[in-house]
Amino acid sequence: MPASTDTTARPALQSGTFTIGDKRVHRLGFGAMRITGKGIWGPPRDRKEAVNVVRRAVDLGVDLIDTADSYGPNVSEEIIAEALHPYPKGLVIATKAGLERPGPDQWEMNGHPAHLRKACEGSLKRLRLERIDLYQLHRIDPKVPFEDQIGTMRQLQQEGKIAHVGLSEVSIAELEMARGIVPIVTVQNKYNLVDRAYERMVDHCEQVGVGFIPWFPLATGKLASSGGPLARAAERLKATPSQVAIAWLLARSPVMLPIPGTSSVRHLEENMGGALLELNEAELRALSETKGGAAETGA
Repeated sequence: MPASTDTTARPALQSGTFTIGDKRVHRLGFGAMRITGKGIWGPPRDRKEAVNVVRRAVDLGVDLIDTADSYGPNVSEEIIAEALHPYPKGLVIATKAGLERPGPDQWEMNGHPAHLRKACEGSLKRLRLERIDLYQLHRIDPKVPFEDQIGTMRQLQQEGKIAHVGLSEVSIAELEMARGIVPIVTVQNKYNLVDRAYERMVDHCEQVGVGFIPWFPLATGKLASSGGPLARAAERLKATPSQVAIAWLLARSPVMLPIPGTSSVRHLEENMGGALLELNEAELRALSETKGGAAETGA
């Protein structure tokens, strides 16, 4: 990584911008799942460090923070408010509803309208907000009619409790069905260098102007092994494989909004450095042609 200078002190500002509804943000954001306890359950081992991570993210130019009521549960949202409220102008906080937590590393879908409404009220209170900038349906619950879940999101928007609606882990068909009910501004699906099951979804989001938020963005798997294109690019740029993975995501599409998460200030600063890297055409081509993921599921 280049040494810190005036132009690199806030690296997220170098990631380009994207407009989420009426909110313009820099494309490299921060995912706040890891500032909770083990198994994404309970408080973090070091709450002071968690607060410092969130504050440092904003110092580094981040103006998009992604969380969920299920992270903790509730803990991530509470720490964000503790760290940043009253919020700096221009900061977009995205949260989610639709998953319940019976215990560590356990996740259960609940898309019933009553639950989504209660979850929204809880997030508003914990985040100390009058309106949530981006509210995402964490999963589409197959036990609840699709129209009821998306319709509830529309109602929450009409009531002024949320500004914009997003979806998570959906197909292109589901996205288009939802867009027939309420404007959808983002899709958050798993996507990284080694898992490109949603390759077609990325292209579709670009075509229709919907932001794509890749979760688990830093996965590199065996691509980081010596001699591979990822390792070679990292060596040339004097960067880490994770930084190169972020740089590749940012180059992949102008609607890409990576949100790497961590519970460490040191790792946060390292991740943000990915916005400062410029991969050459040969590196981009080699990385794009190296497929390590599952079969396409984004149809």
